[in-house]
Amino acid sequence: MSELPCACGEPPLTARLRASPEDFQVEEILGYDPDGAGEHLLLWVEKRGANTDWVARELAKFASVPPVAVGYAGMKDRHAVTRQTFSVQLAGRPDPDWSHFPHAEVKVLAATRHSRKLKRGALRGNRFVLVLHKVRGDRALAERVLQQIAARGVPNYYGEQRFGREGGNVAQARAMFGGRRVERDKRSMLLSAARSQIFNEVLAARVERGCWDTPLEGEVWCLAGSRSWFGPEPFNDALAERLARGDIHPSGPLWGQGEPPTQAEAGMLEREIGAAHDDLVVGLVAARMDQERRPLRLLPGNLRWHWLDDATLELSFELPAGAYATVVVRELALTAP
Repeated sequence: MSELPCACGEPPLTARLRASPEDFQVEEILGYDPDGAGEHLLLWVEKRGANTDWVARELAKFASVPPVAVGYAGMKDRHAVTRQTFSVQLAGRPDPDWSHFPHAEVKVLAATRHSRKLKRGALRGNRFVLVLHKVRGDRALAERVLQQIAARGVPNYYGEQRFGREGGNVAQARAMFGGRRVERDKRSMLLSAARSQIFNEVLAARVERGCWDTPLEGEVWCLAGSRSWFGPEPFNDALAERLARGDIHPSGPLWGQGEPPTQAEAGMLEREIGAAHDDLVVGLVAARMDQERRPLRLLPGNLRWHWLDDATLELSFELPAGAYATVVVRELALTAP
């Protein structure tokens, strides 16, 4: 991640992030309310310093149901305080007494019946409150960068979490494509890392060219808040207006079978970067991944900042599902644990 270019230039600050889990708070936004009835129980859960998969298994154990009966919409950071929803299938059974859940780092804040299991990806986004400590640098320039982020957004890179410890997931993906056998769950993670590597490099090239938030000839557009995309088609006033209000974004490839749908300059760039990672491309095609698209631009919602003291800065904002808070922070500050 440190090698990827920033849209705002060299970050004006240095800071420490995650001095404690409370410095990185995440709240899930599902985008819908529970039905109030049904065989599933939606649990609003707060966890501190805990892994999402582990919490799901412990909820299943406490409710005496198999792990497959527990669902959640997305993974949340372990080194954080997070609030998210889990579903527990309890067909014909009463609700457990969650006040006796045996782990102090996990609290069940609310429980409501619902008709369906919570599936991965079934969320609108997340709210973040981050606290940066030991902040040093040019505060006046930092204010201008924050204003620029609020107005223009940031490059929608995949964060370092996508690539595993010391970025090793891409190397493991290459080994898998070369014939090494891996467990089924890990296979999905490595395929995602391979696609993310290509996407990040396409986005980095467009950041360097200054066109990550403006179209190239042959552009394909992503609809905001959706996995849908359209184009290419000639850029016109109607598209310019939609781009300006954040309804659409330029897009980059999530590689799979077939050719990327982009044409002309946009397509040439993507194919050049794909050719530079031919082993990843061939592996993704062999795995029968579909060609998909991801927005190149990320617009944080309700971005606010507040200096708690001369060396402590609090940031709050909302991001759509699949976006990373760390790619917002990296435009502002070089951070350390």
